[in-house]
Order: sequence, then structure tokens, then C-alpha cells
Amino acid sequence: MANESNIQDRPILLTGATGYVGGRLLTVLEDNGHPVRCMVRNPSSLSGRVGPHTEVVQGNVRNISELFSAMENIDTAYYLIHSMGSAGDFETEDRIAATNFAKAAKRCGVRRIIYLGGLGQHDERWSKHLRSRHEVGNILRESGSLVIEFQASIIIGSGSLSFELIRNLVERLPIMITPRWVSTPAQPIGVRDLLEYLYQGLNIQIENSTTFEIGGSDVVSYGQLMAEYATQRKLRRIMIPVPVLTPRLSSWWLGLVTPVYSRVGRKLINSMRYESIIQDHKATDHFELSPMGIKEAISDALLNEDKEFAQTRWSDALSSAGQYTQWGGTRFGTRLVDTRSIQVRKPPKEAFAPIKVIGGARGWYHLDWLWKIRGFLDLLVGGVGVRRGRRDPFSIYVGDTIDWWRVEQYQPDTKLRLVAEMKVPGRAWLEFEVTENEVGSTIRQTAIFDPIGIPGLFYWYFLYPLHNVVFSGMIKNIAKRSD
Repeated sequence: MANESNIQDRPILLTGATGYVGGRLLTVLEDNGHPVRCMVRNPSSLSGRVGPHTEVVQGNVRNISELFSAMENIDTAYYLIHSMGSAGDFETEDRIAATNFAKAAKRCGVRRIIYLGGLGQHDERWSKHLRSRHEVGNILRESGSLVIEFQASIIIGSGSLSFELIRNLVERLPIMITPRWVSTPAQPIGVRDLLEYLYQGLNIQIENSTTFEIGGSDVVSYGQLMAEYATQRKLRRIMIPVPVLTPRLSSWWLGLVTPVYSRVGRKLINSMRYESIIQDHKATDHFELSPMGIKEAISDALLNEDKEFAQTRWSDALSSAGQYTQWGGTRFGTRLVDTRSIQVRKPPKEAFAPIKVIGGARGWYHLDWLWKIRGFLDLLVGGVGVRRGRRDPFSIYVGDTIDWWRVEQYQPDTKLRLVAEMKVPGRAWLEFEVTENEVGSTIRQTAIFDPIGIPGLFYWYFLYPLHNVVFSGMIKNIAKRSD
């Protein structure tokens, strides 16, 4: 038997590190001091996103020799791979991937495999998605490794496929004609609880391969999940159930409403006909965990999204996502982002100087009369309007008011983030960031809007041509003032 300390020193193999669950699990493993080896098809996709003790290797589960190399000196491996996003037959691709992984694990002596599958009782009419998830678990057990399979229902967290589908439907449709699967009961799990199960799976003491059914504390229908999301987003939604929307018709409807998720969503929607409720409760005997209910899980997802969003550096986010601002802005979750930058031949302190004194008597550097009209209109509908100005014309502190904005974040000579307190159908921010470069500084200006429902989307896109003129002129004049 291998020495326990040597086993603990070995890296943990993590597949799917560029995905939703895998990317978050990587952070958990790193934060707890574990050496990690990430196997990805394109190592550059993790550039700048891993810690100093994490190794990134190139590997594809369809290439057995790359798997042998990735599994060298590995004791525990996470299998977080699925092929639903592929254009081909994802069942066949999943089968090939799992078979190769099992062969490599057996040859390399991997002791433990932790796998995330789908929750649902065996049914001959199963969808391809559920059938494939369970088949993968069976194939991995053929490796001879100790396999810990977690079977989960809907994952509640900003970025998870199921949650994003629900979010898009609720955000975009004030009235929903809902098919029968909306009343199907499920047991959703918050992503924070899911990650805790996956992490505890490293050290759980069991003798044989085991499947654990996991979920949150509530059993709800998809309709109830949509209603709770709408409540927390302060949206009024009407759902009209009809018996005629088959899974095929529903998938077409889903493609029209949420085109970004249509390819995977159409494959997933067939699984929504089947109950995904925990029947085997042995996970409660093996794990020290009290999963949250849907109310807390949705609130946690929205709060975490706010936190992650507030920490975003847009130059990094846009380049890593391969996205650039387009007409109407770039979408990040529910938010719409319009960002632009300009170079100046001044050090950051001088480049930031005009930003530090923005608003109040100084104005907003372009078309001030439009800003004043907007302020008066806000006053007419009960907002703060143009009454406040600035506390001090030269200094800024977090919590200060600047006209109809409040300072949410401030780093001298580097960053200013303002959150709007005017009446708008959503939440709005205006952010300025200055970074040093080889010729001087880069000034980045970012307008962010989190629309609430259809009125919020209409507000953003209707005013976007005007915002485009205002914000373009603003950053150019800030650059001129710094010079």
C-alpha cells in the first residue's frame, strides 16, 4: 500500500477545469492547498487563471496516449466531462471518452475517481442525456478504481446551464405558456453545496464504489423554481400551463427564446420530463453537510454573481472570453456591458485626475445638458435627480454621493466604480479604471446595466444610441483633460 503522505503530495487530476463546475472546484482545491493537474484540450484557456501549485497539461479524452501522460503519478481524478455541447452524437462521444478514461486509470493505477452524473431513477424511456450520464458511471467503475459517483439534479448557480435557461425564460417572458415538464418535481442543489460534496469526496472512507444521490432541502417543480427566481428579481410573471407543448416543440420554443443555449438546451429539455428526486438518502450518513433550500440557493447565486462581477477587470474578462464590445454591449450573465478604452501619454496619477473630480460643478465632460435633463426627469418620477452634487470637489470616499450616483468602490489613481441611485428599470454602474502601459496609461470606461425584465431591456436598447454618443465623448474628453 502506498505511503499516505506520498499520496497526499500527489497532484489531483482535474478534468473539465474550463467548465462551470470544474472551474469553481479548481478554486476550492487550490484554496485548500492541494496540488492540482488540470487536463484541458487548450492549455492557453487557463492562462492566468491557476495558482502557483497547479499544473496545466494538454490532453483530450479521445486520445489515450495523452491520458496516460496526464494520469502519471495520480492517485485521485475528477471526471467532470460531458459532450452535450458537441454537434455530433454526444452519447457515443461520452461513451468513448469514459472508456478511454477508465482504461488509462486502470493502467496508471488511479486509486479513486470522483464523477458528477445526473439524478433520476432508471426508466426505459430515459432521455439520451440521463441515459448517457448513468452509462458513463458504469463505464468508469470498470476501471477497478474506487468510483464515487454523485448524481445531482438542477444546479443552482450563475453560469450553470439549467439555471441560465430558467433565468433567461423568466427574464424575457412576462407571460409564459408552460409545457407539462414545468410541473415535474426536482430537487435542485446550490452550487456551493455541490462543490462541498465534491471536495469531501476526496477523503470519504468507503470500501467499494458508491453512488450518492445529492440535492438541496426542497423538492419543487420547475415552475416553482421560476416563480422564486422571479420573486427575488422583483419580476411579475404569469405562467399558463398547456398540455400540448411536447419536448420537441418545447425545444424549438426554447431555441427562439434563449438562442445562446439552444444547442445544449434542446438536448437537456428531454430530461426535464422525468422526476429528479433523491430516493437513496445514504449521503446524509457519509457527509457533514446540510444542503440549503431553493430560496437560499437562488439568493446565494445572485449575491455571488454580484461579488464576482464587482471584482471583474474588463480588459481581462473581455480578452479571456474572446469578446469585444459590440452594438448594444456585451452580455455577462443578466448584465449588459459597454466598455471602451483610450491611451494617454501620462502616468496613471495624471490620467486619473479628471476622473477624481467628475460630477458636481465640474460636470460629466460631454453633453452636460443631457445629463441635467436626465436628472430632472429622474426628479419628476421621485428619484434623487440633480439635488445632490458632490460632498467635496476634490476628494472621494466609498459611500460618497456624486450627483445621482454613489461611490461603490474607490482605489486612488486606479479605479472608481459608481452605482446609480436614479430611477431605472434595473441596476446601473459606471466604472473608470486606469492602468499603466509602455507609453503612459490606459483609461477604461465601462457602463454596466442589469435590466429587470422586458422594461429593462427596452430601456437599455432604446437609449443605447444616445448613451453611445455620451460615453464616447466622455472618455475622449477625459483623455484630453489628462493631457
